[in-house]
Amino acid sequence: MTTLLSALCGDDEIEALLGDERQLAAMLAFERALAEASADCGFIGADAAAAIGAAIEDFEPEWAGLQAGMARDGVVVPALVKQLRGTIAEPHGAALHRGATSQDAIDTALMVQLADVFSVYEKRLSGLLDQLEALAKAHGETALMAHTRMQVALPTTWGAKIASWSEPLGRHLRALAALRRSLLVVQLGGPVGDGGSFEGHAEAIRAGMAQRLGLGIATPWQTQRDPIVALGSVLAQISGSLGKIGADIALLAQNEVAAVKLAGGGGSSAMAHKSNPVNAEVLVALARYNAGLSGILGQAQVHEYERSGSAWTLEWLTMPPMLISCGASLRLGQAVLGQLRIG
Repeated sequence: MTTLLSALCGDDEIEALLGDERQLAAMLAFERALAEASADCGFIGADAAAAIGAAIEDFEPEWAGLQAGMARDGVVVPALVKQLRGTIAEPHGAALHRGATSQDAIDTALMVQLADVFSVYEKRLSGLLDQLEALAKAHGETALMAHTRMQVALPTTWGAKIASWSEPLGRHLRALAALRRSLLVVQLGGPVGDGGSFEGHAEAIRAGMAQRLGLGIATPWQTQRDPIVALGSVLAQISGSLGKIGADIALLAQNEVAAVKLAGGGGSSAMAHKSNPVNAEVLVALARYNAGLSGILGQAQVHEYERSGSAWTLEWLTMPPMLISCGASLRLGQAVLGQLRIG
């Protein structure tokens, strides 16, 4: 997304949580937790875990090498492990990443990042619900002409309209809480996803890592991407519900309807009298965009055998813009409700 387009449709806070530096920090947190949990059960020595932790503390990545490794290997972890291993005091370098595979690091790092993204979403959804509650208290009894199939229907109230906006958002807030329990879990399966590379210690290591990373415990899920697809559905639903609000507000703000006004609407280069419902319009666009991306993400559920490079790459291409667009929808939803003037 270009800088100019990002100013309209992007979200700096979510983009930062998904950026390269944050992902690398999450992968290093994975490696530290793996080493410490492995030492707890005797899979590696405590002195090795300490050496790995010390190296991670002082690690400065060589980004050009990581980029080259990503292009060569299709995943950044081999280059990252090589760079980090070169900084670990011998003879402890071999203990780094022991038993794990690239997918363990990347999937678990994603869950660490998503935990922070969810916190932003939950805060914004709660803020939106507070805004809608305040509007309902102030204008709930105010009359409003309903429209069905774009035609004048019967009188209703703003309370009914606002309830139709707020109730889905409450459901989405509860859905995020449920996803925290079901989705935000450790991935640790080793090379083929059966945990055999941990020589009987996989369950204990998972538990130790989950405690350290603030995640849940799960059996290996490296080809079971239905939870990721379910997240995509929730993201599309959040954007869709906000798109519905945007569509209603844009229509109600038409000069011919004039049921609402928007403070600080967008201007025109040719018509000075206009106040365009820009934020409401972008909410509609983001809703349609995320609905389309959700369909693409569903195709990433099909993995061949025990790992699919193509399905995994498709997921990487699709999930970040969905997360950013959902954040932008929440940001713009708060903005447009702040602009709304009823009566």
